[in-house]
Amino acid sequence: MTRVYREDGTMVPVTVIEAGPCRIVALRTREKHGYNAYQVGFGAKRGVLVNKPETGHFKAAGVEPTRYLREIRVDELGEYKVGDALTVELFRAGQKVDVTGISRGLGFTGVMKRHNFGGGPITHGQSDRQRAPGSVGASSYPSRTFRGQRMAGRMGGESKTVVGLRVERVIPEENLLLVRGSVPGLENGFLKIRTSTRR
Repeated sequence: MTRVYREDGTMVPVTVIEAGPCRIVALRTREKHGYNAYQVGFGAKRGVLVNKPETGHFKAAGVEPTRYLREIRVDELGEYKVGDALTVELFRAGQKVDVTGISRGLGFTGVMKRHNFGGGPITHGQSDRQRAPGSVGASSYPSRTFRGQRMAGRMGGESKTVVGLRVERVIPEENLLLVRGSVPGLENGFLKIRTSTRR
């Protein structure tokens, strides 16, 4: 993250995202596949062997093998064809976008960190239960713990979406997109950006 200044001098915290170019590798049509979509690739596949099916798939499209392959569903296929590049110029300043990524994996965490529990009393005769969850179920009835009970466990490493982020700047020469605020995941993580449909 960094900061930029608007014309009126307002400082805005932004996240710098390298968005594209994403080459179209294949087309999905409603007649053949049941839906319309563009299959796009992003990121150079360096130092990783490419198997023969992948090699043939990329060779048929005339595109270098990429690290990521994703589909973008659309209502109708437009003027884009296999081999074309989708660039950051699809976005414009002031536009609202939704950004999806994999959140930071925090490993095994307790209930206070994972679920914002308040913890137990520090006095009243107990000395080792300050961060414990307390009771997790009844005794004689129903004699079990309910499914979905909030407990300690693995936290993070899940798909998260931040909605309604404002595009502050678009830098097409460097394929950079500057969006206001933070996005999920670690630095150099993989993100999916789409136009926000929320009001």
